[in-house]
Amino acid sequence: MSYIQKRIRAFKYAFMGIGRLFSGEAHAKIHLVAAICVIAAGFIFHISRWEWCAVILCIGGVFMAEAFNTAIEKLADRITKDRDPLIGAAKDVAAGAVLLFVLASIATGLIVFLPYLL
Repeated sequence: MSYIQKRIRAFKYAFMGIGRLFSGEAHAKIHLVAAICVIAAGFIFHISRWEWCAVILCIGGVFMAEAFNTAIEKLADRITKDRDPLIGAAKDVAAGAVLLFVLASIATGLIVFLPYLL
C-alpha cells in the first residue's frame, strides 16, 4: 500500500469516527444543534472575521472535547463494565473537560453576540 493510499485510509477512518460521534452520542447531537444555531446567528448579525474565528474555534473545541470524552468512555467500558473508582474518575474528568470547554464557549459567545443583541 502506497503512502497516499495509507493517508486516504486514515482520513476514511477519521470521517467514520466523526460519523459515529454524531450518530451515537446524544450530547454530540445537542452540541451540533447549538453549533448550527450559533452559525445562523453569526450570519444574521454579520459578525466580523475575528469573531468568526473565535466562534469556529469554540465549536471545533467542543466537538473535539466531546470526541475525546466519548473515546475515553468507550475504552473504559471495554475494559470493564464493573464499577471501578479509577475508571469512574477518568470518565468524570473527561466529562468535566467537555463542560469546561462548553462554559468557555458560552462566555465567548456572550462576548461576541451580546453587543449585537444590545
